[in-house]
Order: sequence, then structure tokens, then C-alpha cells
Amino acid sequence: MPSDSVAQETKTLKVGDSAPDFTLSTAKGTSDKEKVSLSDFRGEKNVVLVFYPFAYTPV
Repeated sequence: MPSDSVAQETKTLKVGDSAPDFTLSTAKGTSDKEKVSLSDFRGEKNVVLVFYPFAYTPV
């Protein structure tokens, strides 16, 4: 029976593992690019990802 669980389709990273590449849309007016990928920064800059809820949304 196929599962729709994302957890079964993804790999858990351990400390020291490289993050998989991903692409995200940029906020309007913050970049000359419409989309940016993690690989754009690999070997060039350190990247910190921060996730936080929007105001007035349930957590």
C-alpha cells in the first residue's frame, strides 16, 4: 500500500551532513533573481535557514 507520508520519502540529516539543494522564490525587491538555489552559495558564503510563523497564524 503506497504511503503519502513525506517522512518516508525523505532522509534525515545528521550533524555535518550537507544540505540537499533546493530552490526558493525570492521576496519582491530583495534580489535581482526571481528564484535562488542553495547551490548558488555553495563554496561562496555561509547560509543560515530560519523558519518562523507569520503573525496571527497558529503554531
